[in-house]
This record gives sequence, C-alpha cells and structure tokens, in this order.
Amino acid sequence: MSATREKMEKADVTTTMEDGSIKEKAQHLEIVLPESLRNISPEEHARLEQALIRKIDLRIMPMLVLMYVLNYLDRNNIAAARLSGLEADLKLTGTQYQLSVSILFVGYITMQVPSNMFLDKIGKPSLYLPSAMIIWGLISGATGGVKGFGGLLACRFVLGIVEAAYFPGSLFLVSSWYTRKEIAFRTAILYSGSLISGAFSGLITAGITNGMDGLKGLLAWRWLFIVEGAITVAVAITAYWILPDFPKSTPWLTEQERDLAVWRMEQDVGERDWEGGENEDTFYGLKLALTDGKVYALMAILFGELSSASFTNFFPTVVATLGYNRIISLLLTTPPFVIAVFTTFLNSYHADRTGERYYHITIPLWVSIVAFILAATTITTAPRYLAMMLMVPAVYSGYVVSLAWITNTLPRPPAKRAAAIAAINAVSHASLIWTPFAYPSSAGPSYVGAMAMNSGTAALSIVAATGLRWHLAKENKKMDRQGVEGFRYLL
Repeated sequence: MSATREKMEKADVTTTMEDGSIKEKAQHLEIVLPESLRNISPEEHARLEQALIRKIDLRIMPMLVLMYVLNYLDRNNIAAARLSGLEADLKLTGTQYQLSVSILFVGYITMQVPSNMFLDKIGKPSLYLPSAMIIWGLISGATGGVKGFGGLLACRFVLGIVEAAYFPGSLFLVSSWYTRKEIAFRTAILYSGSLISGAFSGLITAGITNGMDGLKGLLAWRWLFIVEGAITVAVAITAYWILPDFPKSTPWLTEQERDLAVWRMEQDVGERDWEGGENEDTFYGLKLALTDGKVYALMAILFGELSSASFTNFFPTVVATLGYNRIISLLLTTPPFVIAVFTTFLNSYHADRTGERYYHITIPLWVSIVAFILAATTITTAPRYLAMMLMVPAVYSGYVVSLAWITNTLPRPPAKRAAAIAAINAVSHASLIWTPFAYPSSAGPSYVGAMAMNSGTAALSIVAATGLRWHLAKENKKMDRQGVEGFRYLL
C-alpha cells in the first residue's frame, strides 16, 4: 500500500524534450497528489478515475462527433452538389469547379495555427467551438443562394477560414482530457464523424435530390446547402450547454473530479498541462513547435496520408465511373465509409492497448497502395468497387493513429501541443489545394494519374513514419542509458 501511495503522490521528471534533444532540468518537478484524493485507497482511486472517464466521454465524444459530421458535410457537400446540377446551374466552365473545391483549403490552412493559439489562450472551447460552428453553418446555408462562380468562390473561401477552428481545436480539447494510452481510440471516435458523414452524405443527398428538387423553385443542390446549414446552426446552439472547457476551467466538475482530471494528466507525462491566462505563452509554444524536428516528420506523415485521401472529395464522381445512375452512385458511396468506421475503431483500440503506433499506421498504408494500383489498372466493375471499398478504410485507419501520435510525441507544454496540432493539420491539408485538379472528368474512369499520385504520397508517409520511429527509439535508448525514469516515446 505504501509503495502504491508513494507512486500516486509523486512523479519525478528529470528531463524535458525540446527541439528534439534531451536537456536536464535544474530541478525535479514534483506532482503531489491533491488533498481531495489523499485519503482514499488505490481501489477507490481507480473507481473514481473510471467514473470520471465515463462522464467526460459522455460529455465530449458524442457532441464532438456530431459537430464533426456537420463540419465535414458542410465542407464536402459540394461534391454531392456537383452530381445534383451545381455546375450546370452556375454555368461553371473549365477548372472553376476544382478551384471552388480547393479555395476552401486556402482559408482552412491559413487560420488553423492562429485559431488554436487563441483557444489555448482563452481556455473556453465550450464557447469558441460552437460559436465558430454557428458562423460556418450560416455561411454553408448562404451557399445555397449564390448566383455564379464568384459567389460560390467567396462562400467557400470564408467557410474554410471559419471551419479551421474546429478540427485542431477539437484535437487540442481531447488531448487535454485523455492520457497518451487513451487518446488514439478517442481520436478515432472523433474522426468517425468525418467517416459517418462520408457514409451518409450520399443517402442525405439522394433524399434531398428526390424529395426537394424544384421545391419553392429551387434546385436540389441549393436545398442541400440550406438544409445542412440550418441543422449545423441548431446543433451548435445545443453544444454550448454540453461541451466542457479544460480540466482546470470546467465548472460542472466536483472539486474531487477536477483535481483528479488535472492530476492524471500531469502524472501521465510528468509535467503540468493547461494553466490558463498569462501562464499560456502561445508564441513561445509556437516557437517550440517550429523548432522541433519531430513536428516536421509528423507533418510529412499526415501530409502524405491526406494527399492519398484526396479522392474522398471526389468520391461520388469516382464511384459514378462504375456506370450506374445518379441515385445508385450516391448510395454506393456509403459502404466504404461504414467499413472505415469499424476499421478505424479496431485499429486505434488495438494501438492503445498495445501502446504501438508505427505498424498501426504503415500496414494500412500498404493496403491503400494496393487499392490505388487496383483501381488504376482495371475497368471491370467488381474489382474497381473492391478497390474503392479498400481505399477509405485503409487510408483513414492509419490516419487516426497518426493524429494520436502527434500528442503522444509532443505532449507538453500545452501551448506547444496546440501550435503543433494546428501546424501539422494545416500543412497536411495543403495537399487539398492542388489535389482536386488531379480528378478532372476527362481522366475517368481509371484516374490513373490521381491513383499514381495517391500511391506515391502513401509511400511518403511510410518513409516518414519509419524515420520518426527510428529517431524516437534512439531517444528512448538515450534516456535508458542516462537512467531517466518516467516518460518514454510511444513507438
């Protein structure tokens, strides 16, 4: 009992990982068990921790998933709108449609780092994220009223700026509540919002296309933006009362729950997490992120993965090359995303249970390369649809574990973690500015050039992940030789 109590009351940290090196701290950081947790047994402590995790899971994960479903729908419904007459109605020519897709990511990339730095400073995700959601819902709805290419381009650009707040902000929020061996599965749950959206966007579009086309004199694609934008605003208003802030600033926790939430995050890494206000030096955190070589390795991994996943922005168009009518093509987009939800859950759950990251990232990427090659080299319906069924699960099963590897590798200080998450996410999404031009209708049905590009960028991710794993293993061995206790990088 005394040994367990001693372990619970103090975690000594003798190193800090900055700029890719190991530097001795002048003083040990003692993380003392809070007063409210000292007079309970280890068994009671474990029971309280499990109860806290369940409570936070119920408050954070369902709402973040629902918000992400709508975030993804509002960002990518232009692909379904294309099949419902957007190009013809707005008289788009040449590459204007592709430009309308890619322009969103200019604003999306530009604002992610400033947005996460601001969120770290104010410490109010329960206000910030729903407010951003209301604004992007209004912009999405307004897209249904545009009259030409200029209006569509403006709406898409501003939508990207506002939506930039959500995903890196959500990752930062999740990383502030869950330990390193809990976060991969929660990241998968969060990202399932994107996959669920991809699964059911075709069904929603099919319903609107059949049921609302011509209603009030508006074509189906306009109703698509209006209806989804209105739902987004309604959900955002609800989120104000559900989402938490950070452990130290969430008012609806009891004192014991708050102490436990803060302590377990400190004990996980051996350093204090979010302090708030003047304690959060956001620009210093940005400097730490930009001078750490591990950040750039993670950028390369996620850049390659998202480049390979660029086909999802044109998935209805790619599926349409199978030769079925519009409604059947939209319905056929659903199964690959449904499968991806299950494979991402299983892969990330196993990654958390084993504490392993590298193989949970690279094995799915090898599968994706096989799928891209198959799609490019056959025009027979069954093999092509098999390739499409493999593409989505393979790319995203590894991607969600890569997202968790960011916070595993760059856990503290929180200002650095916030900047790193946003910077990595921003750079990785840069590929989505130019990849839309790899999918012109004239390149169908095989899209050989796009599939070759996807294979190459998946290979880039594998190479970068291999290099990062080698470096982290080397750092862990160095800490072992120096007799450093506590923190080790997850490989």
